[in-house]
Amino acid sequence: MNLVSRSFCALGIMSVITMTACGEKDMSMKMNSPRNIKGVVSYKRSFGDLNDVQLRSAKAIGIRPVEKRADASHIKGKLVEIVSCDKYVVDHLTHSVPYLVPKADELLSTIGENFLDSLENKGLNPNKIIVTSVTRTKEDVKRLRRSNGNASLNSCHFYGTTFDVSWKRFSKIEDPDGRPMQDVCPDTLKLVLAEVLRDLKKADKCYVKYELRQGCFHITAR
Repeated sequence: MNLVSRSFCALGIMSVITMTACGEKDMSMKMNSPRNIKGVVSYKRSFGDLNDVQLRSAKAIGIRPVEKRADASHIKGKLVEIVSCDKYVVDHLTHSVPYLVPKADELLSTIGENFLDSLENKGLNPNKIIVTSVTRTKEDVKRLRRSNGNASLNSCHFYGTTFDVSWKRFSKIEDPDGRPMQDVCPDTLKLVLAEVLRDLKKADKCYVKYELRQGCFHITAR
C-alpha cells in the first residue's frame, strides 16, 4: 500500500471513530467523493431552446413589458419579488429587477431545492445556485445595449418568466457550527445542475438555453 492509500485509509478510520463517538457526521471530514454524476452528453444539444421557443411561452404566461423599474414593483398580484434565501442567491443585479411571475418563482425555487437535494444524494457539500439576471424593463435593455449590442429588443426577460442561473459561480453553504467544509469544484457543480435542469426540461416545466459567453443557463418557465 502506497503513502496516498495509507493516508486515505487513515482518514476513513478517523471518520468512523468520530461518527461512532459523536453519533453524527463531522462535516469537516467529508471527502466529497462524488457518486453517480453523469451530467449531460452535450450542453448545447441538451439545452438548445432558442429565443423564439422561449418567447412564445413568455408571452403566453407572462406580463406585458414595462417601461421603467418603478413600474415593476406596482404590478400587484402579477409579480413576486425574489430575494436570496435558503435555496438560491440573487446576485447584484445591474440590468434587471428581482421580480418574476408566480410560475417562474416556483420554478426557481424548485431548481434551487432539487440542486441541494441532488448534491446531498451524491455526497457533495451544499452549494446554492446564483441568479444573475431576472426581469428587464425596456429602460434596462436600452442601457444594456450601450455596452452590449447583442442585448435583444425582443427579450424573454421582458415578461417576468425568465431568469439566468450561473454555471460558473455557486454560493458555498458554510457549516453553521463553523467547522471547515471542503470546496466542490465548479465543473462538478455544473454537471449536477445540468442534471437537475435536464429533468425539469423533460417534465415540461421549462425551456433552457446554454449560454457560453454569458456563463449561464437562460431559463423560461412554461
